[in-house]
Amino acid sequence: MTRPQHSSKRPWSVPLTLRDVPESGRHFDLFADKQTRAAVAEHAGLAALPRLEASFDVTPHGRGGLHVVGRVSATVGQTCVVTLEPLENEIDEAIDLVFTPAGAPPVIGGTEVEVPAADEPETLIGGGVDLGEIATEFLILGLDPYPRKPDAIFQSPEAGEDSTHPFAALAALKKRQRGGER
Repeated sequence: MTRPQHSSKRPWSVPLTLRDVPESGRHFDLFADKQTRAAVAEHAGLAALPRLEASFDVTPHGRGGLHVVGRVSATVGQTCVVTLEPLENEIDEAIDLVFTPAGAPPVIGGTEVEVPAADEPETLIGGGVDLGEIATEFLILGLDPYPRKPDAIFQSPEAGEDSTHPFAALAALKKRQRGGER
């Protein structure tokens, strides 16, 4: 089995080459260790990452490609956008990607097919894929950009309260300047 590696660009790296996948396919269960979770948490801008797991089924696809199907799941520590208190959220993202060699036409059932640009397969890098990088990308895609505690309620200031207006200090200064000129 390939060993996890760490770098500044890839906080979780589990490289897999085409030759590592038999014709029948291969299953992977990945569990990020403490050091990896800390690196991914920093990369994703998370307060904490107490759990990060991924499960993949990788099979050959077409002429020299790979089909990666699986899930990434995690417990993420974020900060509530309303109360600024810490909170935990669960992430569970499905993954279904096709990778082909650069420039290779998509193949379905042994026949080349034309695919819209939005549905084009991913490109194999160095003859393989990085399962840790895929898991990290899908974890980030699954994050709530505005995490909020279930009971958190935003209270906007009353419309008539001038002292809470964002420019209240500037208005008061302007008012004093006008008062001093008279």
